[in-house]
Amino acid sequence: MPSRSELHQSSKGAGKQPKKVHWVRRILLTIILLLLVSGVAFGALAYYKMNRTVSKMQAPSKMTKKSDQLTDAKKPVSYLLLGTDTGDLGRDYKGRTDTMIVMTINPKTKTTTMTSVARDTLVTVDGQQMKINAAYAYGSAGSAMAAVENLLNIKINGGYILVNMGGLVKMVDAVGGVDVASPLTFTTEGDDTQADSAKQYSFTAGQTYHMDGNEALAFSRMRHEDPNGDYGRQMRQQLIIRAVLKKATNVGTLFNDTLLNTVSNNVQTDLSTHSMQNLAMSYRGAFGNVKQDQLHGTTQYMGSLGDVEVMSPAEISRVHDAITAQMSE
Repeated sequence: MPSRSELHQSSKGAGKQPKKVHWVRRILLTIILLLLVSGVAFGALAYYKMNRTVSKMQAPSKMTKKSDQLTDAKKPVSYLLLGTDTGDLGRDYKGRTDTMIVMTINPKTKTTTMTSVARDTLVTVDGQQMKINAAYAYGSAGSAMAAVENLLNIKINGGYILVNMGGLVKMVDAVGGVDVASPLTFTTEGDDTQADSAKQYSFTAGQTYHMDGNEALAFSRMRHEDPNGDYGRQMRQQLIIRAVLKKATNVGTLFNDTLLNTVSNNVQTDLSTHSMQNLAMSYRGAFGNVKQDQLHGTTQYMGSLGDVEVMSPAEISRVHDAITAQMSE
């Protein structure tokens, strides 16, 4: 079990959160998803490369067979995407899942919905109150999934994809960088005496930048200077995701050996190769229409837990209904 400090790390509101909140991890998750659903269509060599990558990522669970059955039947399926802070800036402990996204894929409506759960959302795990990002550190990917399911009163029926931060910079670099227009003017915090990922970068509103991995990370993780706080940061993260998707859909980019190796070394999933083949064959249309949502809460101070996000029954009901609707046939 993690230490009290790991479970109870506080965050001081949208403008005062710790520097190591990594919303950019969603870029990793999105790239991985794209890789998983694209392999079969590009021939034997591409399939061989994909299968080699997938075999290094797999950790079968009780959800694996269920996902196979659902995707065989072309039913709506949901997965939990998790981003850990392991591997970033020299860290190698298990870490918390600062990114948690429920992804629903409906082949009939040809829609994918990504619903983000705030890292500081207050939950109860085994009778102990904690922030939801500590549920993984407390147990496993399974305990993180259970925490999300209990919070939203839903059932994640497909499994999980877990990504660490170690490969972020290499992954963005492997797609040749991304082109993004900045929505605001700001300069990131940094120190030229530190690693490249901690250097200072400046952006001007309306100007387009070709960003390498380090710059994309800095662009997406800034929070202190954004007047919209977390919401503004998430918007910038979404801009990075769109840019990465645009680059990654190129066949040559998708099967770049450097990208595949980076993915295989920084991802764990209980999806089987069979499920991935089914997704590639029958669910591709849903990935052309991606919608995004977020569970919104109010910040409250909770003593040793610090600031937490408390979700109202109405907001939980809204998100529950939205996910349930996406899962209907």
